[in-house]
Amino acid sequence: MGLVRPLEAAALYQRCDPMQFAFETTADLEDLTGVIGQARAVEAVRFGIGISREGYNLFALGPEGTGKYAVVRRYLERQAADRPPPSDWCYVNNFVEAYKPRALRLPAGGGSRLRRDMERLVEELRTAIPATFESENYRRRRQDIEEEFRERQEKVLTEIQRRAQERGLALIRTPMGLAFAPTRGGEVISPEEFQKLPPSEQERAQADVSALQEELQKSLGQMPQWDRERRAKVKELNQEVGLFAVGHLIEELRRTYLDLPAVLAYLTRVQQDVIDNLDEFLGITDTPPAAPAEASPPRPPVTASFFRRYQVNVVVDHSGATGAPVIYEDHPAVQNLVGRIEHMAQMGTLVTDFNLIKAGALYRANGGYLILDARKVLLQPFAWEELKRALRSREIRIEVLGQTLSLVSTVSLEPEPIPLDVKVILLGERLLYYTLYQADPDFGELFKVAADFEDQMDRTSDNHLLYARMIGTIARQEGIRPLDRAAVTRVIEQSARLAGDADKLSTHMHSVADLLREADYWAGEAQHPIIDATDVQHAIDAQIRRLDRVRERIQEEIQRGTILIDTQGTAVGQVNGLSVLSMGQFAFGRPSRITARVRLGRGEIVDIEREVALGGPVHSKGVLILSAYLGARYASDRPLSLSASLVFEQSYSGVEGDSASSAELYALLSALADLPVKQGLAVTGSVNQRGQVQAIGGVNEKIEGFFDTCRAQGLTGEQGVLIPASNVKHLMLRHDVVAAVAAGQFQVYAVESIDQGIELLTGVPAGERDNAGEFPAGSVNQRVEARLIALAEKRLAFGVPERGSAGDERARA
Repeated sequence: MGLVRPLEAAALYQRCDPMQFAFETTADLEDLTGVIGQARAVEAVRFGIGISREGYNLFALGPEGTGKYAVVRRYLERQAADRPPPSDWCYVNNFVEAYKPRALRLPAGGGSRLRRDMERLVEELRTAIPATFESENYRRRRQDIEEEFRERQEKVLTEIQRRAQERGLALIRTPMGLAFAPTRGGEVISPEEFQKLPPSEQERAQADVSALQEELQKSLGQMPQWDRERRAKVKELNQEVGLFAVGHLIEELRRTYLDLPAVLAYLTRVQQDVIDNLDEFLGITDTPPAAPAEASPPRPPVTASFFRRYQVNVVVDHSGATGAPVIYEDHPAVQNLVGRIEHMAQMGTLVTDFNLIKAGALYRANGGYLILDARKVLLQPFAWEELKRALRSREIRIEVLGQTLSLVSTVSLEPEPIPLDVKVILLGERLLYYTLYQADPDFGELFKVAADFEDQMDRTSDNHLLYARMIGTIARQEGIRPLDRAAVTRVIEQSARLAGDADKLSTHMHSVADLLREADYWAGEAQHPIIDATDVQHAIDAQIRRLDRVRERIQEEIQRGTILIDTQGTAVGQVNGLSVLSMGQFAFGRPSRITARVRLGRGEIVDIEREVALGGPVHSKGVLILSAYLGARYASDRPLSLSASLVFEQSYSGVEGDSASSAELYALLSALADLPVKQGLAVTGSVNQRGQVQAIGGVNEKIEGFFDTCRAQGLTGEQGVLIPASNVKHLMLRHDVVAAVAAGQFQVYAVESIDQGIELLTGVPAGERDNAGEFPAGSVNQRVEARLIALAEKRLAFGVPERGSAGDERARA
């Protein structure tokens, strides 16, 4: 097995050649009209928008900042422009059941026109109706009815008065009503004089009074019936006159809406309600009008709230719209998503009517497209269920949430639901999409189209030019200075670094746009008319500087000896492992000391991190693989008789991931072989049961973290990092690391197997089995195998039973 050579500096950073571009600055480039790196997602978006079938709503999934909203919005607006504006929706009064307002559907712009027409109609009615009732014709006809009643009343009273006179009695009015009194010589006699009359005459007078009183009561009993007849005739007259005043105005309005049967039916109900409530327009009570010669009494003021019943509440108004709506609801609470019913205080009580119905995003997007952030919808109580219910039933129904939950007893409304025709687009992360698909059985039926947005794209010369055009487009849209070729190449290189792959470019456009904005700021500070590579680098360095406080503190504690990390010398059973810490937008590498101790035992490798609940399941899996590797490589035909412990020294927080499993195995092999490990080398990479070193994440940050530690303690030229060979394509290291490698001050080794790594770390050949199955004497593998054989023999000498045997169980008991 040949010794692994360190990587050349050119392999550590894939540069972008400025000379591949023909432009001088991005001002020379055309705007990018399409979307780069999202071919799969764009196909899905176009399909999801184009298909008009139930359940084919769209879920755009992918990391934040990949431009999901911009892409979806762009294609939605393009599709919406070719569609006609949807209908307006209004709520009007239900004159039969006021708590169930009726919904009216009108062509775009028709809602506001109907509202204006109704406002004008009410104003005209409030003028025309009183004017009609003040006309001479109406007064005369009303007076005829009143005169007829008075004549019948007077005729009865006159006849009774005549009959009383024939009997020597007079009909008089008293505070208690009508009464009869005896007369003499045409004059009413006093009670004293009546008492002086002969008894027979008194009896006759009293009998006549009783008879006439009974006849008077019978006649007066007919008067309520006559009064009802009078009021009925007055009402009939009022309706006739009111219909005359109202009919031609409403008929004129009806001719405007002949093609809308629902509006015609509503106007018919309005006409009947106006006629039924003429007194509200007149502001009068049911009293006879004054004589024509007299001045009309002042009317009491009309209650303005009464006329709210004739208003039109336009909840969706598409006046001036040129296409279907594209709505984004940033705060999808239930009331903002579906709608709400507001209340107003009136005489200490909360009341409401159809005018207080407010439309939600589903109303405004009806006939078009609604974009929602899936996470925000799920965070709002009941919003997700209301959205699903609307999509399933294909109608929008506004309900007062407090009443649904029986939390309030305020009188509310039950607005008529309206049909729903909308395409809903949810934006969210991949994990959210897969969680919903798994946990919610309705989700897959309602959101059948998934548009999966990539977070990276291939790095090719063609894509370099597209990326440059995208940079130029962002610069023009944001009002940023043009970038020269060198600046563009530096942005592309940084994009590859963000992607974590030298052969890929990041499609996280928010990060790219932020970098351009900050580079523009530093160009302004330097008074550069065009952004150059130094401005871009300044922006990158400033971003790191703002966020690397924790990294600096850790490196400081390493240099002060608080955190123990050696970058020179050797030690047995001790290896420098590498991990990555993510602090918000910033990630950095941190070296950690990993140590191993071995002794006689039952084949157990104790993961101290797991024992104290600091190790995650993936890390624990990596440690368990070590046992399988040792047993298969060195003890396939004998018991594995060691007890080993592994620990991350000075680790006080959780450890997760298997990227340190190769470093742990190196420490374990060093301890078993009693061979010192070079402390100037650090290790990252996972390992499988066959001893192959596997790729890990964060390789750039890990190398840079150990480089910073070595540089602070002094570069010797013998320091470096072992990485998996499969991670070489991901290398986009900092320029100072690349420069140190080029100068021979630091090395990066790409290893494929544990044997290659242990040779680099110990300087001793790993050794391969010969035809007899033996490792070369003095090799690492021979020393490990010899130690394990010695441990097995000692275990046998001590008579230790096999693990899990009956003797072992008895010993434990």
